[in-house]
Amino acid sequence: MPNDSLRVNKGIAIALADGISSSDVSREASEAAVGGFLSDYYATPATWTVKTSAQRVLQATNAWLYAQTRQSQYRYNLDRGYVCTLSAMVLKSTTAHLFHVGDSRIYQLTGNTLEVLTEDHRFWASREVSHLSRAMGASQHLELDYRAVSLSADDLFVLTTDGVYEWLTSAEMVALIHAHWGDLDMAAKALVDAALENGSDDNLTVQIVRVDTLPEHHADELYAAMSVLPQPPELRAGSELDGYRIVRQLHASSRSHVYLAEDIASGDKVALKTLSTELSQDPASIERFVREEWIARRIDNEHVLKAPVQERPRHYLYTVLAYIEGQTLTQWMRDHPNAELASVRPIVEQIAKGLRAFHRLEMLHQDLRPDNVMIDHHGTVKLIDFGAAKVAGIAEAESQDHVSEDILGTAQYTAPEYFFR
Repeated sequence: MPNDSLRVNKGIAIALADGISSSDVSREASEAAVGGFLSDYYATPATWTVKTSAQRVLQATNAWLYAQTRQSQYRYNLDRGYVCTLSAMVLKSTTAHLFHVGDSRIYQLTGNTLEVLTEDHRFWASREVSHLSRAMGASQHLELDYRAVSLSADDLFVLTTDGVYEWLTSAEMVALIHAHWGDLDMAAKALVDAALENGSDDNLTVQIVRVDTLPEHHADELYAAMSVLPQPPELRAGSELDGYRIVRQLHASSRSHVYLAEDIASGDKVALKTLSTELSQDPASIERFVREEWIARRIDNEHVLKAPVQERPRHYLYTVLAYIEGQTLTQWMRDHPNAELASVRPIVEQIAKGLRAFHRLEMLHQDLRPDNVMIDHHGTVKLIDFGAAKVAGIAEAESQDHVSEDILGTAQYTAPEYFFR
């Protein structure tokens, strides 16, 4: 079970694989598929959706398995290579994300109804003989099935190989699970034992997963830690706050106040941002405010505002971002009302590079406008103000009851399609 932070951001991952009987290295393939998925999935960016994270990891694992076969003595006979089935599931928030290739299965048990959620990827050569039509490592390009299933409390899922389900009827499986409802390990063992008694001579693997409760409205780690902090006292030049000395106010709006501050220990200049008093009791505003620094820490691009390392504990609600000495694009446009294309093009190119850094991590800025583009004294363009940004990996974990229909960006700079959602 992952720790609290990983469980919130990435969910709970479960996987099962089954090697092919004709291969002497199918065990290694199965172990690589399951082990790689369970470790590498949690190493993907927290901003990615479950679907993107799992597909990227499984595609990489598939490529590795295929390469192992191509470099081995079995390169001309895939039936003896690094090939296996894979059925995986990620439980995140109120959704089960299923990933599947091969003929292992994922079932959902509701009451006395056992429903198969996956498709067997088999090619039948005759009534008695079949072969896998798709599998991990069988091809250079992985064709993976994906499905999302809404979760409810007491939902139960069964992951199993063909060595079990081909030797038990659905009614037998349901009866055995209900007979051991209080001990799912015993239920899994009962399924395996029953399949063996019925004559199964194949690999027998069963995993049973039950959802006891569903999480409350998502709150990421940083939000959870900072949302309980009080508002800082009124700040003015010379004020000190958690090791920072305020130099002057840079900006004030109905949403926030931004100050130029100095780190007393290092002498570094930073931009210290506080939430306006009017929004300090609004959970949604606090979450968006805190998320700006969270995003800045996860995008490593010279055209996106960064957040300096913060090692001291915070006693108040504020964020710390890098200070940019320069001007906004709005100010630049006023200074250059008849700018030549040659001077505009580099600015646009750098804005695009910053946006691509967002999009690679499945994030949308959602408030791109001249006031949120800074140009420093060296001509480097940086995107700022991520309070309206959408993070796909966080958005998919939020309950629909908490998803705002409001347009968070500035209306006159918002894409028209946002008004027709």
